[in-house]
Amino acid sequence: MADRVLVVDDEQSLRKVLAATLQREGYEVQVAADGEEALGALDRDGADVVVTDLVMPKMDGLSLLRKVVARHPDVPVIVVTAHGRVDSAVEAMKAGAFDFVTKPFEHAELKAIIAKAARQSDLNARNVVADEGALRTEIVGKGQRMIELQQIIAKVADAPSTVLIQGESGTGKELVATALHEKSSRQERPFIKINCAAIPRELVEAELFGFEKGAFTGAVQSKPGRFELADGGTLFLDEIGEIPIEMQVKLLRAIQESEFERVGGVKTTRVEVRLIAATSRDLTREIAAGRFREDLFYRLNVVPVFLPPLRERREDIPLLVEHFRQKYNARLKKNVEKIEDEALAALASYTWPGNIRELENVLERTILFAEGTVIRAADLPPSLRQPRPADDSTPAPPGVPAAPGPMKEIVKEQVQAIERDLIVRGLEVTGNNVTRTAKLLKISRKSLQMKMKEFGLRGDD
Repeated sequence: MADRVLVVDDEQSLRKVLAATLQREGYEVQVAADGEEALGALDRDGADVVVTDLVMPKMDGLSLLRKVVARHPDVPVIVVTAHGRVDSAVEAMKAGAFDFVTKPFEHAELKAIIAKAARQSDLNARNVVADEGALRTEIVGKGQRMIELQQIIAKVADAPSTVLIQGESGTGKELVATALHEKSSRQERPFIKINCAAIPRELVEAELFGFEKGAFTGAVQSKPGRFELADGGTLFLDEIGEIPIEMQVKLLRAIQESEFERVGGVKTTRVEVRLIAATSRDLTREIAAGRFREDLFYRLNVVPVFLPPLRERREDIPLLVEHFRQKYNARLKKNVEKIEDEALAALASYTWPGNIRELENVLERTILFAEGTVIRAADLPPSLRQPRPADDSTPAPPGVPAAPGPMKEIVKEQVQAIERDLIVRGLEVTGNNVTRTAKLLKISRKSLQMKMKEFGLRGDD
């Protein structure tokens, strides 16, 4: 299935030209004349990437950006501006833009950015990225490990020291990075985020440090990098373990000296940036394998933060369930008042390979389809209702029979197990590429994403 791009611009001629150009590249394109129309189209039909002009009637590009980030945080937004000022770029990036491009632009430049955004959208779909919305920086948990985490955040939030957040996918690393920024004196300054796993190897340097006009094919104008945009604020490098080994020495110098040169430039740029990095990889193993520099690891690991998987903090599951009950009651306009004890026991005994992200997805889906005001064990997905050895010390959920259930349920569960196995094998064959996997399995990309969300599959499963 082709990636879907929503083009938003009040100039009809530009919409048509850009739509035709992208369609020739194999994208499925939808157009809108202003932010209000675009938001309606996005809510109704969805999209993988949004490209929006900044100055438009009814709802401008910045307002649209903020609403997309709130409602559809997994959809990258590229902002187009005729002004080309760094302050405009900073405002858009701080509001959550994936990237920006200035008019007049070369179509090759925009196509490259859209291709990169589509890759990020695929990563988001594989990781089933959850929308934290207005509760984004609320870290839920009363267990000892969460108390210690809150204490660390309180102590180091306002310090300039580099923080390295480590933990499995779905444990809330970006949430911690956001909390560190928002609890610091830099909270009104830019908070620039970049997922290192989404950047092609050959573009990493340009993304981080920017480039000068003519530095390479398609560089039709100079552009600041993420370090420059984050000057005075915070730079969050997610999945730092994906940075190519040949780029790591340049990153190390930028961190140590607070200076760098744009690609193709000779002028040294100095910045004052607080750096937060995160990874789901074991960097000590990466160092032993020769894929990560030891000196860079020590420079990043000034303040180490380890996020435990959900299976190691089961005491927090009831609090998280209540948190998500309130959140999705409000968002989905539902009135679920209670999670029955039997259902809560089933949730608490599950292994949660997708961690908090998977728990949130299950609660959102369950609340969405709830018919009444109470969630019972029977309302949960079948995989959570069956007895399972979550670990050696965790018994099966109370009230769930060990004997086989009705034939219809058994067949349904077997089909789901087969579907999950086929998807996992397909992702392995395609190197975790969602679009190629959908083609391999001969289903739509949207159907595959929904199945992955249902089964709690992560990018590294």
